[in-house]
Formats: sequence, structure tokens, C-alpha cells
Amino acid sequence: MRRLLLSCALSLIVYAGAFAWLLDRPLTLGVLQARIEANLTLGRAIQTPKLVILAGSNGPYSHRCETIQPLIGRPCINAGVAVGVGLDYLFTRWKPELHPGDIVYLPLEEAQYVRSRLTSDLGPDAAIMLRHDRTTLLAMPPRRQIAALFSGDLRGAIMSAIETALVSDDFQDPRAAVSGGFNTQGDRIGHTARLAAGNLSALAAMVPFHPTANEIAAGYGTRVVGEFISWASPHGVRVIGGLPVGFIDSPIGTEEKAAMRAVFRDRGVPFLETAGGGRYPRSAFFDTPDHLNETFQIENSRAVARGLEALIDRKLAQSR
Repeated sequence: MRRLLLSCALSLIVYAGAFAWLLDRPLTLGVLQARIEANLTLGRAIQTPKLVILAGSNGPYSHRCETIQPLIGRPCINAGVAVGVGLDYLFTRWKPELHPGDIVYLPLEEAQYVRSRLTSDLGPDAAIMLRHDRTTLLAMPPRRQIAALFSGDLRGAIMSAIETALVSDDFQDPRAAVSGGFNTQGDRIGHTARLAAGNLSALAAMVPFHPTANEIAAGYGTRVVGEFISWASPHGVRVIGGLPVGFIDSPIGTEEKAAMRAVFRDRGVPFLETAGGGRYPRSAFFDTPDHLNETFQIENSRAVARGLEALIDRKLAQSR
């Protein structure tokens, strides 16, 4: 029995050590980590009141700080990454870079409100923290630390070996050529309508995900957002909620939209709804119902900027 227990303990140590110090995913998790760190570095360098957009990939694909910044008259960072990256992780990383006068705009995807705690705990940020960001991991609740320790699997180990070998062999990542890249503010750029043409048939067949109002109200993501709002207010950071983009032929239901609105307004912060509600024809999208192509990304960003400007001006008027 003692030998068996020692063997099990040794296996766990080898397993955790391999994923914490040896195995890596530079072409998948590494790309996400690089985006997160680049956005945080920019936020750290800005000393004046700024706007930070936090969401999933709806953030960089469908919003453009390059367009919004001159219209609202303050620096803008597009810090959205992907739906799979936990909101608690993003909020934890951004809190030290947020200061009185900053605004955090949250046009969250519908799925982010209702992702389960377990799914969130085992997202890509678990592996990123275990391998590259143990400072943040130690600041997380114990359940998050345990989840990170057991976030690796056989497939991940195999993919790690493949990705590491490709990178060491000067592999040229083709993704930028087919889906665009990023500018210094974190915006997705180059995802043009021409590149999107090959996705039109797939877009036509997609059925968007719409959670129910009850699911939104009870969602784990909703709870995490509420906790962030509770942190932001006494720190002088202003939170503004917003709608994600989506197909005009698949609108968010009235009750569901009210539930999303309530996540913010019930906690005393505003919720931005643009004139078109972020709804566009399928031809305006790039490759998913959350990703506008570049032309409509700019159009949507102008509408968002007008809405944010009105909310900011209203707040200033109330404070006088």
C-alpha cells in the first residue's frame, strides 16, 4: 500500500511539474497570453484616464479603439481576448492597472454570462497561469489553483510537443494572412470583407446561442461581473455594460436583453444600447456571429463611441 501511495504521489508530481515547467503551447495558448500581456503593458503605460474594453473576441473583432479613441477624447485599449478566458482572470489582471477616472466597457458575449464555474476554471487561462503566470495563480481562490494543476491532459501534452517543434523549426503562422492581425491598441485589423467572402456560406448556416433570462440572472459570469462592479465603484473606476454584436435575423429576446441590462443597472451602473442594438446582416460578419468584418467593425465602433460619449458627458454634468 505504501508503495502504491508513493507511486501515485510521484506520478502527480511528475504530471504537475511537466505542465508547469516543461510543456507549452506557443501557437495556441501562447498567442492568447501574448495578447493579454500586450494589452496590459499598454494599460500600464497610460497615466491619464482611459477606456478599457473587456469582452471575449467580440471585443477586438467588433470594436475598434482606433476609431473610438478620437471620438471620446481619451486613450482606448481593446483588451478582449476570447470567450474561453475567464472573466475572473481578466479582472484580476486588470485591477492593478485601473485607476480613478478610468472606464471599463463590457460588451460581453451572451455565453460569458452563463458559463459554468467549472468550465471557467478549466479555461485556457488555467494552463497559462500554471505555466507562465503563477503570481496571478497564487492570488486566485484554492479551487482555481487546483483546477490549474489538473488542467493538462494527454492531448495537451501531444499538442505541446508538436507546437514546440514547429516553433523551433521557424514555422510561419498562416493565420494572419487569412484572418488579419492586431494593432497596438488591441484591435483586430485586416479582417476585411474580401477575406470574409469565403465564410459567407458558413455564416448563413450558423445558429447563434441565446441563453434564457433565468440562465443569465443565475449565471456564474453574472456573479463575477457583479463582484467586479462592487470592486470598481470604491476605486473610482466606472463600469459600463453593453450589448454584443449579432445577426439582425437572430435578435436577443426582450426578456433576455432585460436580464443582461439588469446585471448592470441593478448594481447602479449604466448599460449602453446603440440605436441598432449591435444587430447587423450576416454579410457584415467575418467568421462567427460575434465577429464583424473590418468595415462594420468601424461602423459599430462609431455607434458605440457616440453612446459612450453621451454617457461620459452626462456623468460629468451630474458631477458639476
